[in-house]
Amino acid sequence: MRVITTGPRLAAMLLASALLAGCASTAEEEAPDLKERQLYEEGRAALEGGRYTTAINRLEAIDTRFPFGDTAEQAQLELIYTYYQTSDWEKARAAASRFIRLHPDHPQVDYAYYLRGLSAWQAGRFSLEGLKLIDISKRDLGATRDAYSDFRELIQRFPNSQYAPDAQQRIVYLRNLLARHELQVADFYLRKGAYLAAVERGRWVIEHYPQAQSTRDALAVMVEGYMGLDMTERARETLRTLIDNAPDHERLDGRTFDPRYVDAPALSA
Repeated sequence: MRVITTGPRLAAMLLASALLAGCASTAEEEAPDLKERQLYEEGRAALEGGRYTTAINRLEAIDTRFPFGDTAEQAQLELIYTYYQTSDWEKARAAASRFIRLHPDHPQVDYAYYLRGLSAWQAGRFSLEGLKLIDISKRDLGATRDAYSDFRELIQRFPNSQYAPDAQQRIVYLRNLLARHELQVADFYLRKGAYLAAVERGRWVIEHYPQAQSTRDALAVMVEGYMGLDMTERARETLRTLIDNAPDHERLDGRTFDPRYVDAPALSA
């Protein structure tokens, strides 16, 4: 069998071929030199056909070449959706924020708010599943909090939007999820004897998620945290609030609170 070695001339030819192929590939990826309406129609058809790469290509071309054209605003909206469909949450959120900034009075700006929230929802939907105390400090809840804020802003600005009911349902879910996470952290602090930090976490839940299901558990955390700090009167005052709001709470035995981690006798209201 004859072995062919790659000499300098052959290597140069291969390199040239590779460069030409790369140029051809780039040329194919670039949007064709079409008029605005043609670009939009091709982008729209590609979007409806699920050919998202082509859709992005055409819609981005409109945004770049015809930023003030007749189809520019609609193309920007559809570009947000296309980014969302390709799971590019960061680009979807950035495009939505840009649209909101440039067109605050657009009749479909509520749709941009909604897609921005959905993108954050998708980006953070795995961050809180199966909450555990192990490595809890490493969890990044930024996207989940962004989604909560985005949906709240949508409802506050556009209470009658067709997207408001779905946003409201997601807010309830996110609120309970975020509150539960805060209490997981508070529980971790109680285990470690960081009682002041536990009290602050409990107070945070009550102040920022007052309608969450976990507010009663937040009160229980604060009671135990105050007990650990030897602040008996504050603990008793918080205990009375817990009894008034959740007399059947699992940590109560009548009007007596039995701490889970603090080495102290049961506290009576």
